[in-house]
Amino acid sequence: MGQRNKRWTMVALAGVLSTAAVAGAATMANLPPEQKQGSIGFRSGGVGVEQRTAMKEVARNYALELEFVKGTKAPREYLSGVRVDIKDTADQTVLSTVSEGPLLLARLPAGKYSISATDAGSTESRTIVVSEGKPQRVVFDWK
Repeated sequence: MGQRNKRWTMVALAGVLSTAAVAGAATMANLPPEQKQGSIGFRSGGVGVEQRTAMKEVARNYALELEFVKGTKAPREYLSGVRVDIKDTADQTVLSTVSEGPLLLARLPAGKYSISATDAGSTESRTIVVSEGKPQRVVFDWK
């Protein structure tokens, strides 16, 4: 490869890396802050396309992704203000919060959990098993 081709390759590579860094910074800027409840870290939000996209991009780093929607026809309504309670097998609450948007990401240790989500007085429940390295995604849909 000639010197000129090497130079163009390096310029192109620098451009790609710069674009990726800017995109990563934009994602981080749109994320709601991570909160803590006991030993559980979580993010709640997803209001607006940019924040929802940013949360979807980092969801793989969390053991659990919850999504809250309503309606059977597109476009479905995204919900916020959903009451979320997550309990372990000893019936101990590990997370109890109100969602600040249609998405909630939680860092849970491996184990079995029961999740209750309440919107407008209607409660939906799910049981999940979290395994190391296998994020779970659960959609709560009020029809």
